[in-house]
Amino acid sequence: MSEAELHLIRHRLTAGLQHKAAKGELRQGLPVGLVHDEDGRTVLDPDESVRSAIATVFSRFDELSSARQVMLSLIEDNLLIPRRPSGTRRIVWVPASYPAIHDFLTNPAYAGAFVFGRNRTEKRLDANGKLVVRTRQLPRDEWTVLILDHHRSYVSWERYVAIQDELRANWRPPRGHGGGAVREGTALLQGRIRCGRCGRMMQTGYSGKGGNVPRYVCGRSKMLYGTERFCQSIGGRKLENRVLEEVFAVLEPASLQATARALSEADETHRQRLATFELAVERARFQAERARRQFDAVEPENRLVARTLEGSLELALTTQRQAEQDLATQRLRRPTRLSETEVAWLERAGADVRAIFNASSTTWRERKQLLRAIVAEVVVLVRTADRQADATIVWEGGAKTSFVHELNKTGGHFRATNEDTVELVRRLAARYDDKTIAAILSKQGRRTGTGLSFTEPRVKSLRTSRGIAAFAPPAVTPKDHACPVLSITAAEKELGVNRTTLYRWLRNGLLQGEQLTPGGPWHIRITEELRRRIVGEVPEGWLGLDQAAKVLGVSRQTVLHKVQRGELEAVHVNRGQRKGLRINVKQAGPGLFDTTR
Repeated sequence: MSEAELHLIRHRLTAGLQHKAAKGELRQGLPVGLVHDEDGRTVLDPDESVRSAIATVFSRFDELSSARQVMLSLIEDNLLIPRRPSGTRRIVWVPASYPAIHDFLTNPAYAGAFVFGRNRTEKRLDANGKLVVRTRQLPRDEWTVLILDHHRSYVSWERYVAIQDELRANWRPPRGHGGGAVREGTALLQGRIRCGRCGRMMQTGYSGKGGNVPRYVCGRSKMLYGTERFCQSIGGRKLENRVLEEVFAVLEPASLQATARALSEADETHRQRLATFELAVERARFQAERARRQFDAVEPENRLVARTLEGSLELALTTQRQAEQDLATQRLRRPTRLSETEVAWLERAGADVRAIFNASSTTWRERKQLLRAIVAEVVVLVRTADRQADATIVWEGGAKTSFVHELNKTGGHFRATNEDTVELVRRLAARYDDKTIAAILSKQGRRTGTGLSFTEPRVKSLRTSRGIAAFAPPAVTPKDHACPVLSITAAEKELGVNRTTLYRWLRNGLLQGEQLTPGGPWHIRITEELRRRIVGEVPEGWLGLDQAAKVLGVSRQTVLHKVQRGELEAVHVNRGQRKGLRINVKQAGPGLFDTTR
């Protein structure tokens, strides 16, 4: 009967707890940052430094997506976190640790939820008849009580659920479902590339000089089922570049608004981060002042106590100086603020997301985080016989982009000069030597396959590898032709006109010339008409540009336009002190540089 009564009493007590918990009135132990007020309600801790420290943990997880990285960043900045020793109400400040950060991120109380029955105690007898007690954590949908918006929170419930999913993916991704925290390696598609043959996620490996060239291999079938060979494999860098081209194409319309918004929010983010360091300084000063008061209050004769308090005071002052130094360091990291004019220019000019992605200050971890925010996964099916791979990018949200990826041919390599540059060299080699071609390519900012600027030997090497013939000077000189095509230097000697004048005529449209490519040399066709219009003496009655504009009552530019259209006749005097353009304002005839002829 006693055992039965104890069972009934325990059952009634448990039912009472569950009844009170179902109404959210059961008083439970609260984590640091939450306290009970005088009425027994759950409220945020009144200590501003405690609230700021907990908010910093969540905000840094939003940036880094890894509990371990949050811990490392807090340690690097010398920021302490609040902890409450078990069974006490006292708060202590300690360096960040992984268990502490994990507790902050996984406790639903910080999301404003009242939870009861997250764990279940299971008892069983083992083979030897010994009682084995095991506590098992239940999934969220099996919790006994879950009351949302029970009290004020540090994060929303939706964000809390997303954090749990990210932590789960970082800890141990389900087999064949990818995931995992971003690593330091150079494989951009780590955890995001799926085998199109078996459906499993592909693993990442590295090879090449320095071991930094990624390769993706699907080896699950061999590892799990002992098959003779891997499912498929594909080189990483070339595939990643193609995926990046698609990513940048998708980001281009949104990059303007995203960059402008990020710049406007950078200062606010800095102020929020700075507030945490300011509160740490305030707390350190309070602790130092309290230690000073305790030291001053002790009797000088009581040396045993005085020495102990003196050590505590020195430690508090050291902590204060370190906190002030950390605050000064953070203030120096304030981002540059753009004016309204600069922000407006940025919205008009555009944002180069590609330059930010490829910047040396951007880490591989940050690059992967950007890709993961956009790309859900990349499905690849390698067709070895055709030396091709069918790839599909699955974007966040469900949209898909498919393309055919060309694999390297036998003897091919990744670091190759792009075909557009090769085709340009092919056209330039018909007219110019290697030195001139190198100058043109460098002026256009083109690079070799290894990222080097073009020089004469590198142009020659490229021509030889691609079977492009070298420039061969013509068998006859330009003077043998009725209308030779000369370079600026040759035209300057042939016509006796300064090259500055020739360039000015080309800019004003008064002289027809051609360039094989932007940045290449100009070529001018020397006709008999052009030679006749370049004279040594000024014809009688012909005026200079300023005088002609004044006589005609128009601007200098209008006179030039009339000459260009052939409405005014003009010659160029190339000798004497009266060199320059001379215009016949009395008689309109066919112009020297008529573009319609």
